[in-house]
Amino acid sequence: MKILMVGDVVGKSGRDAVSAHLPGLRERLDLDFVIVNGENAAHGFGITDKICKTLYESGADVITTGNHVWDQRDIINYIDSDPKLLRPLNFPEGTPGRGVGTFEARDGRKVLVIHPMCRLFMDPLDDPFAGTEAAFGKYILGSNIAAILVDVHGEATSEKQALGHTLDGRVSTVVGTHTHVPTADHQVLPGGTGYVTDLGMTGDYDSVIGMRKKEAIGRFMTKMPQGRLEPADGEATLCAAYIETDDRTGLANLIEPVRVGGRLGQTMPG
Repeated sequence: MKILMVGDVVGKSGRDAVSAHLPGLRERLDLDFVIVNGENAAHGFGITDKICKTLYESGADVITTGNHVWDQRDIINYIDSDPKLLRPLNFPEGTPGRGVGTFEARDGRKVLVIHPMCRLFMDPLDDPFAGTEAAFGKYILGSNIAAILVDVHGEATSEKQALGHTLDGRVSTVVGTHTHVPTADHQVLPGGTGYVTDLGMTGDYDSVIGMRKKEAIGRFMTKMPQGRLEPADGEATLCAAYIETDDRTGLANLIEPVRVGGRLGQTMPG
């Protein structure tokens, strides 16, 4: 199976990059399944139902989120009606939405998507390790599910790496989101799970993690409010990971970075 997992979409610039590049990537890479993290897609803070529709039309099969999932309050009333929009699974019981789901790839094979959020330097949610274990349910990779994909949303590289090693050999891939800075540690772990600590953002990299520089720098220099943080609006780089899995085992044969457009160095699989 050929899979693309796209990093945090930030503002209109990031949305434009998805619209411009994802349809071509689906064709060029012959993709079977695409996940897009959209938690910053609505002017840098949260996501809306209209933006979900735009991302689906561009080629996303599933949208993941993170700690900003509730920033656009209308999403609270929408999320239960959209099974393809996931929020972190370890929010307390009774929270709207869902953090795990099974979906169909292009050829009808079943894909399990699991979406935990870390706790170090983040909100004090339920245990992401225990929550991820519970999310497997009846599914066993290579037996009754073709692929298991994990988007772990977290600040600390150590916590994301720990979860990756915990799941090694039992899931197809574990990718990190949230920090908006791509890491270079793409690898297939010893047990056969594809891993990268952070995909990076799909946004304008002439910025401070996607936000205009002046206000962000001013906050660091003065420790005082400098006006509302606004997304940078230059050309975005779409950052993602491309994963190929073994059709028999569901484990990863390779994981490679994808960077298209904007300021960062461009890279494509192969």
